[in-house]
Amino acid sequence: MKNIFVLGSCSTCQRIVKELGNATKGYTIQDIKTEKITAKQLDEMKKLAGSYEALFSRVAMKYRSMGLNEMELTEKDYRQYILEEYTFLKRPVIVNEDKIFIGNSKKVVEAAKEGM
Repeated sequence: MKNIFVLGSCSTCQRIVKELGNATKGYTIQDIKTEKITAKQLDEMKKLAGSYEALFSRVAMKYRSMGLNEMELTEKDYRQYILEEYTFLKRPVIVNEDKIFIGNSKKVVEAAKEGM
């Protein structure tokens, strides 16, 4: 799988994809709002990331509004919430066969550039 999971309306995702430039050739760029993540895709990401929690965004607005910050979430919960609500996926997620890059920190983006 060579995918880049983004939110099309997210300016940070757009900037990162632009910054990656030609390195994105051969990748499928998937807007997770218009084309939901499948359970199979999420399970593949989890294999590479080590956990669903690593893929889960705690800065999503719904995280607090749903009271999730007050709960003890399990791996099963993280998986369920990401599949139900696209905003819970940390973005962007770049999958290059056996490597995964999660999030938009400078360090992750630099690593993605080198690993693509």
